[in-house]
Amino acid sequence: MTNSLRHRADILQDRQGHKLASYLTLSANELPHHVSERLRVSRFQALSKRKLAKPGFSYASAVSGNALTWGGEDGLGWLGRIGSVLPLFALVAGLLFINSMQNEDRARELAEVDVALLTDDLPPAAFADPGFLQFLKTDL
Repeated sequence: MTNSLRHRADILQDRQGHKLASYLTLSANELPHHVSERLRVSRFQALSKRKLAKPGFSYASAVSGNALTWGGEDGLGWLGRIGSVLPLFALVAGLLFINSMQNEDRARELAEVDVALLTDDLPPAAFADPGFLQFLKTDL
């Protein structure tokens, strides 16, 4: 979406530039000779200093899918393939490790509760009795 807006802005800027150039061209015949020569020299200087587009990457090749390939001269080699897939493996391994640690913590907490219930003086059925809960609230 941002690229299409940028592309539209570039088109509008080009149209504005062409319109301005046509107005300047029409009025160029009315200028004195020394002014037109100074403008011609300035134009050549500006063209020599302008930024040239990089030939290696273009927006059109990125959209069509030719910017990155999995092989060939311009694409990624086998080391590049491993480097691009390695973060995915690290992420999956990290998620599996976090899941196993949480399962172990949950099992440890449940085991502590079971040990506390089984080693207590009261039978486990007393904790399920609603009268016992009322007793605890009034006793404490």
